[in-house]
Amino acid sequence: MAPEPWSWQAAWVELAAVAVLVAAYALAARRHRPSRGRIACFAGAVALLLAATVTPLATLALHYLLSAHLVQNVALAEWIPLLLVASVPPGLAASLARLRAVRFLTSPFVALPLWLTAYAAWHVPALYDAALRHHGLLHLEHLTYLVTGLLLWWPVLQERPWSLTDGARCAYLFTAFVFASPLGLLLALLPSPAYEFYEDAPRIWDLTALADQQIAGIAMAVSEAIVFFTAFTVFFVRFMAEEEGTGEMRRGP
Repeated sequence: MAPEPWSWQAAWVELAAVAVLVAAYALAARRHRPSRGRIACFAGAVALLLAATVTPLATLALHYLLSAHLVQNVALAEWIPLLLVASVPPGLAASLARLRAVRFLTSPFVALPLWLTAYAAWHVPALYDAALRHHGLLHLEHLTYLVTGLLLWWPVLQERPWSLTDGARCAYLFTAFVFASPLGLLLALLPSPAYEFYEDAPRIWDLTALADQQIAGIAMAVSEAIVFFTAFTVFFVRFMAEEEGTGEMRRGP
């Protein structure tokens, strides 16, 4: 039987992962001294990770609502990786960038396709339903989202190893949004439920499986629009300021 919708999850694997993550960051911080802003980003990432995996959101995602599960997925694939990458101090980022695997995997031409592939593959109905029924596979899904999300945001938020211009970052973010957004819109527009698991799930709030799926698709699309266009706006403003400064230098006094 499904647990109560507002019960908390005994997510021991996730709690252990959070403990390891906090210990690793504390150890790295002793040498690389992150700023208060970066520490705040790390704290926000940990808070979101716990919210996505142990609070009633996780219970709703695992047993009741596709919409809750897609919010959980967006947090693991986009919000949490963004904050984790932003929390890495430059010295640590430079050290990691010396590793050949990091240089390869964080290339924009590698990181973005890997993230898009992970997102698309795990939302194939057969694989999505299988992950919900076999929690070992679900842990792999969540880990895949998190790792590819870290790769996605690395060239946007870190200077090493790629040092993209602000214009290139804008193009990268826009491309990510254009290719990722159709999934949420597709779920919102499908005329029938795509996932058997949620068709058979207990109903709450008198939501039908189709209505839940429509809410899920809209929530996913809106969330991605907010995340990517907020980041895009930041770098676009920087790009325009840089172009204006370059133009003034060329014109001279």
